[in-house]
Amino acid sequence: MPETEVRRCRLCLVAPHDIDPNDLAPLVDDALAGGDVASVIIAGEGDRLQRLAEAIVPRAQARGAAALIQNDTRIAGRVHADGVHIDTGVADLATAAEKLRPKLIVGTGGLRSRHEAMVAGEANPDYLFFGRLDGDIEDDIFGKALDLAAWWSSVFIIPAVVMGGRTIASVETAAREGIDFVALSRAVFADPRGPAQAVEEANLRLARIAETAG
Repeated sequence: MPETEVRRCRLCLVAPHDIDPNDLAPLVDDALAGGDVASVIIAGEGDRLQRLAEAIVPRAQARGAAALIQNDTRIAGRVHADGVHIDTGVADLATAAEKLRPKLIVGTGGLRSRHEAMVAGEANPDYLFFGRLDGDIEDDIFGKALDLAAWWSSVFIIPAVVMGGRTIASVETAAREGIDFVALSRAVFADPRGPAQAVEEANLRLARIAETAG
């Protein structure tokens, strides 16, 4: 990376698992039309996760966003996803990494302490996710998740992702802490203006912080 290039926090999306796949698909299309999105994490279990993945993966990939499946490597393979998001422990992370890398992305979450983060980091995942995928219950980022993500970003090379809050403005909190990626769910998919405008606003806020930092 050139020394003059400004490091900018990028946006990720967590697809809501409580919306019917047929209804969610156009919302994802709309969100991805709103601007830069690095990845879409698709969460759930069993047949519902399969249906969500089938609906969302091709749409994410068509817009250049990596499509990641929560915990299920078999579904990830069946739908030709870009990778998996493992939040069930280091043993499962190591198994997924051995099976899928370097062809696919293998990220990890479910981290509750610095010690857990460092242990997970030893498996050399593609990213560490701090906060719960459904942890956007407050307007801003959950304090413990933010502290862990900021600490990790200041010390280690592996990128950090932090779960944002239920407001678009929460992306600024992540960006100011130097965190590589911030994930949004309710803030985008429940925005009354529509997901595209929400993503557009998030990117504008992230760009403004990057310009100020530069």
